[in-house]
Amino acid sequence: MELLPLLILSFCFLNLSGMTFAAESGPPDTNITVQEDDDVILPCSFVSSVNIESMKFDWKKKGTLLQKEVFLYDNGSYYNNGLHGQDEQFKGRVSHFSKELKNGNASIRINKTRLEDSGQYTCIFPDLQPERKIFRIELVVEPVLKIRNFPGAAPEPYVTILKEKGLLQCKVPGASPKPTVEWWDSDNKTLPTKTVQDEEEQGRFHVTVQTTVTEPGCYHCVATQMEKWHRISSEICVHHEPWKIVAVVAVVVAVVLAVVLVVVGILVWCYFKNKKRQKDNKEQEPPSAQEQKLNADQSEPV
Repeated sequence: MELLPLLILSFCFLNLSGMTFAAESGPPDTNITVQEDDDVILPCSFVSSVNIESMKFDWKKKGTLLQKEVFLYDNGSYYNNGLHGQDEQFKGRVSHFSKELKNGNASIRINKTRLEDSGQYTCIFPDLQPERKIFRIELVVEPVLKIRNFPGAAPEPYVTILKEKGLLQCKVPGASPKPTVEWWDSDNKTLPTKTVQDEEEQGRFHVTVQTTVTEPGCYHCVATQMEKWHRISSEICVHHEPWKIVAVVAVVVAVVLAVVLVVVGILVWCYFKNKKRQKDNKEQEPPSAQEQKLNADQSEPV
């Protein structure tokens, strides 16, 4: 008879756990892909701004048997600040945005992601009524492409600046399998690239690409062989050409001199015009009494 209550209790626990797991599992609301060792932000926020500083939210990661505790916040306390129980995998690597809590933002940042961080995460508000709120995020952590020594590995690209204005060229010789060769800017954004050579010789590929840039800066030619998880790049920096600087300075000096000459010309013209006006005015003035007397004396007969 003592076994029956235990069976009933176990049955209830399994049903409750199943309901909980079913509620927390499901298709993700957001999919995020990041490279290994990069930081990532997992979003969790209300559409309308709701102050959650006094609320509770719990971040978990779906595991094989049990869910892992990623981050827990409860009315100002959180893991490593009054709360305990965080999974070893995430200790010292997870933070939240305390200043954004008043805007309903419960997002977290995971520093230096690892391959084992991949999986489904849930952000749960367990105390909301009438039902708790759950956000689901699928995180994929991709391995970093690292250089590996294998036959046919793409060598370091040879990059040059051609005589044509802003034309960069990149050569990758003797690679197998065929690499993807691209030009990237300093923000790792792909630039429009033109392939000028794509030849195969005894199973090895010789690839040459070009791109045109209009702004000074540093650019990368990147050769990638996905089949071998191999990536290698070379950097080249473009500066203002000296003749351009000289031309700009010459134009500025010419403009300044032109302005000075115009101003001086106007001042000289005003000076002579003013002198002429004074002379004309003086000639038009009536003679003074002394001048009249002198003229009369000179006109009297001796």
